[in-house]
Amino acid sequence: MARIIPAFSPEANLKRKVRDHLRTLGFSKDASGHLIPPISSKESVRILHRVQRRERILAQRDLIKEQFSKLRKHFAAGADIDPNLVAPRLEMIRADTWQSDLFRLATLSWSVPVSAGFGRRLRYLVWDNNNGKLMGAIALGDPVFNLKARDDLVGWSSDDRNKRLVNIMDAYVLGAIPPYNQLLGGKLVSCLIRTREMRDDFAEKYAQSRGIISKKRKKAQLVMVTTSSSLGRSSIYNRLKLNGCEYFTPIGFTGGWGHFHIPDSLFASLRDYLRDAKHKYVDGHEFGQGPNWRLRTIRAAFNTLGFDADMLRHGIQREVYLCNLAINAAKVLRGESKQAVYRGLKSVEEVGFLARERWLIGRAKRMPEYRDWKVDEFEKLLRSVYPASSGAASAFPAKR
Repeated sequence: MARIIPAFSPEANLKRKVRDHLRTLGFSKDASGHLIPPISSKESVRILHRVQRRERILAQRDLIKEQFSKLRKHFAAGADIDPNLVAPRLEMIRADTWQSDLFRLATLSWSVPVSAGFGRRLRYLVWDNNNGKLMGAIALGDPVFNLKARDDLVGWSSDDRNKRLVNIMDAYVLGAIPPYNQLLGGKLVSCLIRTREMRDDFAEKYAQSRGIISKKRKKAQLVMVTTSSSLGRSSIYNRLKLNGCEYFTPIGFTGGWGHFHIPDSLFASLRDYLRDAKHKYVDGHEFGQGPNWRLRTIRAAFNTLGFDADMLRHGIQREVYLCNLAINAAKVLRGESKQAVYRGLKSVEEVGFLARERWLIGRAKRMPEYRDWKVDEFEKLLRSVYPASSGAASAFPAKR
């Protein structure tokens, strides 16, 4: 028998808060009580992420206010770019540096917020060596444990996955910033995953590391990188080939489950509710308790409130893509080969040249309007999340 919750109790208020939020996003329910997402286009998906993005920018308003004026010199105007001479360079980011601040500012401009990643991380700024301006950003982190499209393709057992998932990373940040994105710079940046520099950086940082739980030396080799599109099918990752080599391959779709539609403010309320109930998931986010702590916490709160677990099925299926750095990646992951074979890996410079010749130069001729982009427009991307009447816009000093 279902537990009866008094109409004006904190639990009832929290349930109303959840329902009101989902209704505001445009979700509805079918006859079985399952969520129906308001998805008809890529723009619909962007709208669903708008609350999350607004929260993310509000949380970073001090960074924007204090650092944008200092770091704006690193952003390019259209007139700064010579498509015939674009030359990418990777710079690995260290924590608590101005490069880390620049990375955060750059990724705040994207319509779909990026996560902070978890576990192992490799973060990069992608520079255009020709003009010293920022082209894009890359971040690799630990992959999710269960990813059906990947696991079906590899064909490994659960035991294989436990032992050798360490050889995979997930690109949770991967893209170009304006105006390079207008020149298909996102394709160039994505291709930089399959380079010798990426393999070597991973080996230097993680090849001799020990498991946090097992304490065993993992001897990790980066053989595969996965990523997923933010807005359904991706025009960036599809047909991503250079000289006949496929850099990312589409392998399927996610199941449409997740928690992006539960913003930080609502998550905090759900967590407070579980804390009052002394639930074990409230602070269960130490390493070793799994990357899906937030998902499990929300599910636990929904179950306790009497909501169906289907509330976490937002219905947005993201296309999954795979990049093999090693030609025997699947065999390594299944334990059939011990040593990764990296035949044909090119340098960042070589990949940049091929990508520039294939995509950027032709795009610049067809769409010369990229030249009209001004650095001030980057700041407008951050301002755009606020209503005109919002006091939050004061986080940005007025121009004088």
